[in-house]
Amino acid sequence: MNTFLDEQTAEYNRQRILDEVKQIQLERLALGSQIYRPGMFERTMFQLANWMIATGKYLRKRYEIPQVNCNHAPAGNPAQ
Repeated sequence: MNTFLDEQTAEYNRQRILDEVKQIQLERLALGSQIYRPGMFERTMFQLANWMIATGKYLRKRYEIPQVNCNHAPAGNPAQ
C-alpha cells in the first residue's frame, strides 16, 4: 500500500474543503452587504397598501357609529 498517496489525497481534500468554506464566507459577506432596493412592483404595492390603510381609517371615522361611554355620569345628574 502506498500511504504517501493516501496522505496526499487526504491533504488535498482538506485544502479543498477549506477553500469551499472561504468561498461560502465571502459569498455570505457579499450578500450581507447588499442594500435592499425595492423594485417598481414592491414600491407600488407598498404605496397601495398605505393608501388603503389611510382610506380605511378615514372611512371608519366617517361612517362608524360613535360609541357612548356609559360609565361616565352626566354633569347635571340629580342622583349625585
